[in-house]
Amino acid sequence: MPAPAQPPAFSFASIDAQRVEDALARIGPKWTTWSTMILAQENRPMRVRDVAAQLPFVGEQTVSKRLATMHADGLVTRSDDRHGAPYRLSALGTALAPVYRTVSDWSRAHLPLGATAEAHRVEDALRRLHLQDSTAVIQVLGVNGPTRFVHIAEEAGLDNAWTRHRLLRLQADGLVTRAGPRHGDPYVLTDAGQALGAVYATVEHWSEPITTQRASPTPRPAATATQTHAGSPLRADGARTAVALRRSTAAPTSLSSHAPQPQPRVPTAVAAQSAPGRAR
Repeated sequence: MPAPAQPPAFSFASIDAQRVEDALARIGPKWTTWSTMILAQENRPMRVRDVAAQLPFVGEQTVSKRLATMHADGLVTRSDDRHGAPYRLSALGTALAPVYRTVSDWSRAHLPLGATAEAHRVEDALRRLHLQDSTAVIQVLGVNGPTRFVHIAEEAGLDNAWTRHRLLRLQADGLVTRAGPRHGDPYVLTDAGQALGAVYATVEHWSEPITTQRASPTPRPAATATQTHAGSPLRADGARTAVALRRSTAAPTSLSSHAPQPQPRVPTAVAAQSAPGRAR
């Protein structure tokens, strides 16, 4: 009987940490995933008020600022620059489908979130990944294995105080731990941290059009998204988004939905062909 297929291995050494971090800075900020999925589901130009109507716990001004930033980052487009002109996803924004799917799969396998709206799951994962210099620290540990503090700082090119701050946050987010109980024991990636190779590779692959446009005087079109058998590469149910938000009894970050009806979700197909900014 043939052995079961093994998941592909991704080398941390092959990752361009700065490029991944720059890409995560575009897609990681709060409400970016929700806004992207709403626009994908509607598949039409939408004004700020229309997007905000499907995010009832988010102020319209916040949605306006988020969409403006997404426009500057190339994730959405507008037909013109008039005040109130509608937004729709760009090719680069639509191409986030395989990124969201890979991030969601990683979250399901390694983070104890339970049942929750898909957009919330993706945003929770990206919140853990997009902070400044997190990718560099994780790459050092992914390449070297257990590594002492001073060597992490040296190889990542960070000062000691900032390295300590970043490691504390990565520990709190479940991506890094200590190899032993004593002070001075080396740091090591958790299982969740070790599994980030596929996430980083997918993000880096998604960012290729950005890098190409910066390097070439003649911008090339962004890669189109991988389509799923269901048709749309990104799906979000506006009504379900509102329900998921209304069920939150605390801050908007605690959005969850346990109902079996459709929730905002990413495509069912992972982009197998995918190989796989900065805020303090």
